[in-house]
Amino acid sequence: MEITCELVRRLIDSQFPEWANLEIKPVEKSGHDNRTFRLGSEMTVRLPSHESYASAVEKELTWLPVFKPLLSVPIPVPVGKGAPTDEYPLPWSVNRWIDGDTVTHNNISDHNQFAEDLARFLQELEAIDASRGVPAGVQNFHRGGNLAVYDDDTRTIIEKLSGQYDHKLLTEIWELALATTYQSKPLWLHGDVAVGNLLVRDGRLCGVIDFGTMGVGDPSSDLVMAWNFFDEASRDLFLKRMDFDEDTIHRARGWALWKGLITYDWNEKGSEAADWGKHVVDTIIQDYKRL
Repeated sequence: MEITCELVRRLIDSQFPEWANLEIKPVEKSGHDNRTFRLGSEMTVRLPSHESYASAVEKELTWLPVFKPLLSVPIPVPVGKGAPTDEYPLPWSVNRWIDGDTVTHNNISDHNQFAEDLARFLQELEAIDASRGVPAGVQNFHRGGNLAVYDDDTRTIIEKLSGQYDHKLLTEIWELALATTYQSKPLWLHGDVAVGNLLVRDGRLCGVIDFGTMGVGDPSSDLVMAWNFFDEASRDLFLKRMDFDEDTIHRARGWALWKGLITYDWNEKGSEAADWGKHVVDTIIQDYKRL
């Protein structure tokens, strides 16, 4: 489905005529699950790129207003729900804009400080009453659910890469992740804690966006930044601040391994995505050997 500025213009003009005079332009990093556009200087328009992501619209409209006053870091605030049309047959939303830049290793003041900031945010999110939350499952691609749903994919890639990586070692890391399941009360999780969804201003975490894969369940999948982004010292600090048991850390490492493996294997070698996936796998191996 092609989602263009012209399409968004028609949707806004027909459903929110009060904003017809506001400029529409794409954001630099629009994302995969959704396409995002600026609407004037204070709002964004967010449209699912496929029907499999459409259920997130209602979920965000329902829960983000609940979360906002309980979190110290800004998150999107919904201001309007767009209806499907013949031209664009999915629900969509309008949200308040959060000013900030996508996090990189170069725009944060200190990795340890960023680890502290992110851990604090996640703990605030986990502290919110999850008793009426949306259970992890197909709706959020099993984030917070049982990692074993990705067992076949992961073992297939481990086998495929056996000439490049130690097959036995990767299998050991993976099986350790699968050895336990979450037994405590379900907690809220963001579902996609990744650099594209974390914003920075003046070197500090200033916003968390894209809650489309939120749900309640096992929080381990929200810890993947430990291997996807942090260096050794900030990784240790982040995991220490999150204060989970070893089994949860093993499951978190498994989530990171699965993501790294599929990103490396499913993208063209030498591409930015494949290089990122390989780096994650290498980092996990180095970290595991420290245990």
